[in-house]
Amino acid sequence: MNQIRTVTVRLLAASLFLCSALAAGVFAQGLEKAPPLPAGMTGSNPDDPRSKLSPGLFDAGEAAMGIKHLMLLRKPDAFQLGVDPNSPKVDKALTALGVPPGAQIPAAMKMSFAGLAFANSDIAFQGNHLFLGNFYGMNIYDISDPAKAKLVTSMLCPGGQGDVSVYKNLMFMSVEMPNGRIDCGEQGFAPPPPPAAGQAPQQGPPAAQKDRFRGVRIFDISDIRSPKQVGFVQTCRGSHTHTLVTDPKDSSNIYVYVSGTSFVRQDEELGGCSGGSPDKNPNTALFRIDVIKVPLAAPQDAKIVSSPRIFGDQATGKINALTDAGSHENKGRPVETDQCHDITVYPEIGLAAGACSGNGILLDIKDPANPKRIEAVNDPNYAYWHSASFSNDGKKVVYTDEWGGGMGARCRATDPNKWGANAIFNLNGGKLAFANYYKLPAAQTDSENCVAHNGSLVPVPGRDLKIQAWYQGGISLMDFTDAANPMEIAYFDRGPIDPNMIVLAGSWSAYWYNGRIYSSEIARGLDIFELAPTKFMTQNEIDAAKTVQVPSLNVQMQEKIRWGNQLVVAKAYLDQLERSQGLSAGEIASMRDAIKKAEGSKNAKDLKSSAASAEKAAKSAKNATDAARLKALANVLKQPTF
Repeated sequence: MNQIRTVTVRLLAASLFLCSALAAGVFAQGLEKAPPLPAGMTGSNPDDPRSKLSPGLFDAGEAAMGIKHLMLLRKPDAFQLGVDPNSPKVDKALTALGVPPGAQIPAAMKMSFAGLAFANSDIAFQGNHLFLGNFYGMNIYDISDPAKAKLVTSMLCPGGQGDVSVYKNLMFMSVEMPNGRIDCGEQGFAPPPPPAAGQAPQQGPPAAQKDRFRGVRIFDISDIRSPKQVGFVQTCRGSHTHTLVTDPKDSSNIYVYVSGTSFVRQDEELGGCSGGSPDKNPNTALFRIDVIKVPLAAPQDAKIVSSPRIFGDQATGKINALTDAGSHENKGRPVETDQCHDITVYPEIGLAAGACSGNGILLDIKDPANPKRIEAVNDPNYAYWHSASFSNDGKKVVYTDEWGGGMGARCRATDPNKWGANAIFNLNGGKLAFANYYKLPAAQTDSENCVAHNGSLVPVPGRDLKIQAWYQGGISLMDFTDAANPMEIAYFDRGPIDPNMIVLAGSWSAYWYNGRIYSSEIARGLDIFELAPTKFMTQNEIDAAKTVQVPSLNVQMQEKIRWGNQLVVAKAYLDQLERSQGLSAGEIASMRDAIKKAEGSKNAKDLKSSAASAEKAAKSAKNATDAARLKALANVLKQPTF
């Protein structure tokens, strides 16, 4: 989420100086009328089953294809706001966020504004545990049996956005909002007094506080039931998101790339912080990221070791070199990129993809402490570059556009499919080449916040698949194997919370982990799903994906997916070759018979002929994708694992 446009009274806008990432969207408002589609653009399908689902909090209508809903774990009580706008909990949340007592806020607006303080955010995994961030803290779940997942630990620690990641015995949490305290206290800070009669409300950031915390917290999770804060690093713009980065040459430290998108703190609150344009202040905290080095044996000694000017021009020294990013929301006027919202690293290939407000960028991270930009692209159809994912082979990058900041209805039939979408780029020789857009194909209602958000790869061999959150658009599985022709092959969706106004809800993140899909539902809790076979995906493909088991997962730190030589992997390749007609029906039938025989005999010699046939067919395959599948099929058949 990058923005929340203030729609309440002027007093609220002035007194609550939230992070820039929360500065321009919609909390809960009367439904905005969609403008007509721009010339030459199309919108989403209004006849899709997802377009008219009934509303409700826990009883909304549902629609699904290829995805089975296993369970919803509702938020713990401490993270629930309730439905009474006069509840003391609502007033407490507003006070902690800096809203002056007595501010005249409409009841619906009041509920949504306070509700942001309890919004679920990003997810990390380790072993049989799932770590779910929240603007109010964090929850840890036992997912050893995904169909019977249960809450293990709740930790209250306000400060938003609360994105989490895990590495060995450490957990990291992003904190950006000005109600965050060093000690994780829930009280926040006293709001400014109301202005005197006839006086304008206070403008600018909140008063400096010695106990305020904005940056990255570090917790020891050796005792999963009792995380302990053992370190923290303050940053000038807080931490909207962060990314862990490993150094193959250094196993004693881990690095953290910090993406701060909020206002710059005063020097009196954190020494050395100052903002402004580079021509007036060459030391501005804008136009950079922060790199934290964390000694694993002494996390309390974590510190910023560099603040790279990744938007600069190395030849001229100009630190604001990316100044020509187009935006349809700016009506074509250039915008200046001075921050990254998300950075996804792929240490094995030495690259990172940064989604950086007005640009998508590519970084060389071979020296993790000193990343360097090697490529930058922009797109006039993009409003805000939000996140990025590499394909497993590192030859494609998917960037998302969070048009409207996650708070607007941006998936209606009248919203262009090129806006608020994924943009898929081919990556070759350090250069990004645009291939096509992908957007949720189902029209959503006027009361559903919907736009592209966080997702991860699904490890089906032979295909590039991404499961992705779309807020109240639900979750969608995109096949981008052919970058020029991406398509949806599975989905799950609920109806809106309220039919008459937008209320912040929906899937924040949807990630695959060891055979299941987990979704952070902002307002409701934790959803757990599994894939089901359709004409677009077979059971063999699903079972092949389940063979990939990893000890942990931080989606923004990609690790190469590798498949074993189980025969179900070979079956998956054959199903794909049948779908693409990359082999004749006779050849496929013969190979399937050979696999069945080998499964019974546990003897690889029964597969030698099929392996040779696959190798031969690869040489004359009609396209590179099928050639790769045939080669991979041959390798499995040569040395199968029984």
